[in-house]
Amino acid sequence: MRRRRESDERDGPERTGAAVAEKLKVSIVGASGYTGGELLRLLLGHSRVEVCEVTSERFAGKFVFKAHPNLRKQTQLRFRRMDELKPCDVLFLCLPHGQAMERIDSFRELAPKLIDLSADFRLNDPEEYQRWYGKPHARPELMKEFVYGVPELHREEISGASFVTGAGCNATATILGVYPFFKQGLVDRERTVVEVKVGSSEGGNAASDASHHPERSGAVRSFMPTLHRHCGEIYQELAFGDPMRVYFSATSIEMVRGVLATCHLFLREPLEEKDVWKLYREAYGKEPFIRIVKEADGIYRYPEPKLLSGTNYCDIGFQKEKGSERLVVLSALDNLMKGASGQAVQAFNLMNGFEESQGLEFPGLHP
Repeated sequence: MRRRRESDERDGPERTGAAVAEKLKVSIVGASGYTGGELLRLLLGHSRVEVCEVTSERFAGKFVFKAHPNLRKQTQLRFRRMDELKPCDVLFLCLPHGQAMERIDSFRELAPKLIDLSADFRLNDPEEYQRWYGKPHARPELMKEFVYGVPELHREEISGASFVTGAGCNATATILGVYPFFKQGLVDRERTVVEVKVGSSEGGNAASDASHHPERSGAVRSFMPTLHRHCGEIYQELAFGDPMRVYFSATSIEMVRGVLATCHLFLREPLEEKDVWKLYREAYGKEPFIRIVKEADGIYRYPEPKLLSGTNYCDIGFQKEKGSERLVVLSALDNLMKGASGQAVQAFNLMNGFEESQGLEFPGLHP
């Protein structure tokens, strides 16, 4: 007979039960889209999470790998309908814009903590919501209860929050790239120009004429040259109580994942590149998911979205134009990760006292 080892006792039912008890019960509403699928992938690999339920009205009753084939052999979860959801510890909302605020009371009854990845609660001013989304907000009295979920800006508030909203992917790339300069009052607040190049997944998984392969492949398509709704978030986070203007344009390119924001800042006072380095180090030197990328040679001298696919990093680079006050800032991220699901998990970790990078350690691929 094999002797019973001490480790056998540690691995027995009591230990297993204790480990399960330490996990938070988490569910996802609207898990069949790209954002929901990426969130599910991350949470399945999170050691402090038990994914209890995921919903999809379209795929109800089917295995999740029907919508997300990359999750084969990762889980046997099946999609459920929203009205079948049971209470949990944390509820993630990955619904199309406009739907979360219509059902927010029922979601609050299901979980004490909510993380909404839609645009419904990103803005805290009802008038600004009306301006950028073209309709009144359904629950304006709740808008200020949600913390804007960019940890690099609002870590302390997120850590104590019950309700957090995800940030727009284009807004996240832009804000993180230029935030230190606006915070320190170093730029002309009326002359900032931002152009983002984005991948096709930013449009979601619903098919359209624009996503039809013969129409989409090889396209360099300007789809929002002015008045992109993410400008509302940019103004909210960068204004610091003073008037400002950002001239923002968005272009889709031959890429599935990724955002590259090229930001043209016009400095109010002379800065050398060493001063820019110092500013970024002071702002982001201790941040786990921001990297300053500026090399003297090589093909990856500046941020490159290709290297960030599947990661929660935001890479930021810059170039000061000699003989002028123009500073070009380049900011790159994966729109489904740091621009959506990865940032939501980062906020989830902070809300629950976990290591901020837990479940987000993947460093990307090369080549």
